Amino acid sequence: MKKQINKYTKFIPYLYFIAAVAYWFTDVNKNEGLTAYPILLIGIPFVWQLIRPSKQLNFSLGIIFVCLSSYLILAYIVGALRIITFSETAKNFALLSGLFVFTNFVMSLWMIRNSMKKAF
Repeated sequence: MKKQINKYTKFIPYLYFIAAVAYWFTDVNKNEGLTAYPILLIGIPFVWQLIRPSKQLNFSLGIIFVCLSSYLILAYIVGALRIITFSETAKNFALLSGLFVFTNFVMSLWMIRNSMKKAF
């Protein structure tokens, strides 16, 4: 049972990012309509990793999203410490997105860890 669970845990980061892209697309599609469809292009590398895993693509995705997540974490900390003043809407958004930012960082690190394993 444990071996079977370990076999599928490596796919969790990709499924997470696919779900995040799907949520983002759905949210933007409600308001913007047709212009939301390019958002779906962001999900293609994650779907590709589920179909045909590649260590190089995996490592690249992990590094890119670690960098983006680090930037988001820095912005979140700046907002939380009130170093720069933000509007009330931006503050509410930052509070609600804190968990999302942290989860993105963890999933990105998980992808890098997957790419460094001997067998993918």
